[in-house]
Amino acid sequence: MPDIQVGAQVFDCAFHPTESLLYAGLLNGEVKAFRYDDQGQHEAAFTVRPSKKSCRALETDDDGSHLWAAGKGKGLHTIDISTHKVVESRKNAHEAPINRIKRLLPHMLATGDDDGVVKLWDPRKPDAIRTYTQHYDFISDFLWLEDKKHLIASSGDGTLSVMDVRSSKPEPHAQSEDQEDELLSMVTIKDNSKVVVGTQLGMLSIFNRKSGWGDCVDRVPGHPHSIDALSPLPSTYPSAHSTILTGSSDGLVRAVQLFPTKLLGVVADHGEFPVERIKVDRAGQGRWVASVGHEEVVRMTDLREVFEDEEGEQAGEGEKFGIEDENDSDGEEVVDLEPAPSPAKQDDDDEAQETVVKSSDDEGEDSDVPRERKRKRKKEKDPLAAPGRRKKGRNEVVSDPAFFADL
Repeated sequence: MPDIQVGAQVFDCAFHPTESLLYAGLLNGEVKAFRYDDQGQHEAAFTVRPSKKSCRALETDDDGSHLWAAGKGKGLHTIDISTHKVVESRKNAHEAPINRIKRLLPHMLATGDDDGVVKLWDPRKPDAIRTYTQHYDFISDFLWLEDKKHLIASSGDGTLSVMDVRSSKPEPHAQSEDQEDELLSMVTIKDNSKVVVGTQLGMLSIFNRKSGWGDCVDRVPGHPHSIDALSPLPSTYPSAHSTILTGSSDGLVRAVQLFPTKLLGVVADHGEFPVERIKVDRAGQGRWVASVGHEEVVRMTDLREVFEDEEGEQAGEGEKFGIEDENDSDGEEVVDLEPAPSPAKQDDDDEAQETVVKSSDDEGEDSDVPRERKRKRKKEKDPLAAPGRRKKGRNEVVSDPAFFADL
């Protein structure tokens, strides 16, 4: 599918759970909707602007009839999809810009802001039903565990916390130790028994639910830059229980299998722009994956073209990288992460690549115009190198010349 041009930098995207409808939250505060078909054609559906400030987070309800939008304006807005209008606005829902939204139950959603505050909302009520303040830095991602009714939040303060939404206590059910790195994204594998966390230094930290939430049990290196976005693979693929999509600040969306660990392939390439969000349509069970970076486009990729070869089999013989754990051990950490000072969290506008963005009349010094983002670069050779660099041939064998001396 051709890239969907949206006209401004994209901060977040979301899919309608049952229809071929994509939403994009933009720097200028607009929310744009696009319809697409199986052939890759798309067209604009509607545009609504709930706030004059950037829209950082989007989420739909269970049937797709409403869309929630939030961002730098600190408000929580409800958009009716049928009328394309904002039907409700909770102004100053947070005291800091809202960074994430997650639907938990039919009548419950969570929001997290730049100060680390997490709030639970009932859309039928005007005020938050619960507030958590265990984090002191930005909330980077949410993960919902349906079986235990647990909400997991990752934060730039280096910890993740587990909140039992059935409890009326304002304290979390559990909180990890300081991982000495910013935690940026989360996803589950192995039938929700393990939680994979993407970090600023490019590690995938593995938490085992049976081992508790105090510390990770494994660390998987391999990504050369920060892992800002994670997404599960649709369950229709044989290795979906252990395969995830990773979005890194090096601009690549990768398909990575864990335990054993191997790179299955590169799904999308955003060039020099870091990948901030990855979403799969049809409530995570579709064929189209949307990825957004600090660009004015939403990149749509057909997963069937990436994972199915000419015989219709899933591509699974990728290059191995990072650590190898064939026994799927849940014991000690495999690779130690050397303590390093975590980069301080900045606004979205401070982290984005320097991009030309058209400013509107109502944008002033409080605008989310992006500035240059500083990246950490490792000296080691990137084991997850981007396509375009020399690859080993399909049947090529690399061996020591001395091997042939005695033949």
